[in-house]
Amino acid sequence: MQVITKITRQKNQERYNIYINDKYAFSVDESTLIKFGLTKGKILDSFEIDEIAYEDEIAKAFNRALSFLTYQMRSEYEIKKKLIDAGYGESVVLEAIQKLKKLGFLNDEIYSKALLETKKKTTKKGPMAIKQDLMKKGIEKNTMEKALESYTYEEQLAIAMQLAEKTVKMNSTKTPVQIKQKIQDTLIRKGYSFDIVNEILDQMVLERDDEEWDKLIEIQGEKIWNKYVRKFEGKELELKVKQALYQKGFPLDIIERFLEARENG
Repeated sequence: MQVITKITRQKNQERYNIYINDKYAFSVDESTLIKFGLTKGKILDSFEIDEIAYEDEIAKAFNRALSFLTYQMRSEYEIKKKLIDAGYGESVVLEAIQKLKKLGFLNDEIYSKALLETKKKTTKKGPMAIKQDLMKKGIEKNTMEKALESYTYEEQLAIAMQLAEKTVKMNSTKTPVQIKQKIQDTLIRKGYSFDIVNEILDQMVLERDDEEWDKLIEIQGEKIWNKYVRKFEGKELELKVKQALYQKGFPLDIIERFLEARENG
């Protein structure tokens, strides 16, 4: 006969040591103690002891998950992976997750919306990039799509414009053509659609006066000239430099003026 002869509380923990027939048998979480009504004098059989051990493992996994969630919100997939990596069995982990979801500690729908808002504000990502982030977190397709639906076209346009304006400021030594290419590359990389990209580019007004063009071509033209002067000369050199500058968005009259200055210099 297996009888609980003593129960003691562990130091600084909500766990209890269970003694059977005056010998230490196992320890349990307070929730397990209450659930099974473990008290001094209670008789246990082998099946009950196995059941208690299984339930206590769930309690441990649950508490471990809570510690993960204390620092930041996490998806169901992330919690499952962390618990599996911590050595808990699949069935124990699933039970712990169900308990977390029932108590409202784990909710992928709320998590998805929170992640979406964070990515919009901190990294200014577009829907396609955020979708990739949600997929990495193991969010189900329907939950993911529901969250992304809240990211309106107007919001995307406003955030994309902020990125475009920042790109303009960071590329003051570039031509309008080069800047627009930079804007396109940035927005595509950030996960915005071509519709958003094209609308932003249509709205951008990037003009240069003659003085600004002269400064730009002085910077870029010298680099290109020095690049080709080692390989070509005469008309062939001028043609190569002219083609390169034109591709970068310099007007022909500005290019001709630059080349003329080079010849006379």
